[in-house]
Amino acid sequence: MENPPTGPEQLATRTAEIMRDGDRASRAAGVDVVAVTPGRATATMTVRPEQVNGHGVCHGGYLFLFADTAMAYASNSHGVSALASGADIAFLRPAREGDVLTAEAVERAASGRSGLYDVTVRAADGTVVAEFRGRTRQVPGLSPVTARP
Repeated sequence: MENPPTGPEQLATRTAEIMRDGDRASRAAGVDVVAVTPGRATATMTVRPEQVNGHGVCHGGYLFLFADTAMAYASNSHGVSALASGADIAFLRPAREGDVLTAEAVERAASGRSGLYDVTVRAADGTVVAEFRGRTRQVPGLSPVTARP
């Protein structure tokens, strides 16, 4: 049996590894979570042809999924399962096919079982594409670290 994580950084890394294994939705959308530390996560995604809407820009649903994925990894980084309880997104600039996007999620507040997260989605040139604010609720007993071997 594998040794349990011993510190916050190791716990965040191990939780992300376990989540990644089961996160078929994000994987199917081409989201790659590239960094996770306690209360933070960074993900990348290249806008694919099937993600572009009739206006020739990335569909807002994909941008929402992208930002929500970054929040999910940041909010679960403490080793206790957390689910989104609500979120809002502001679409500020269009993203187009081939654009490489980065989503950076940051924990703004945690109180009891509730969390508040901000996610900024940027294009490769640093232009802010969207701002996302999400709320989470921890679900004790369903820890990603203990839920699967």
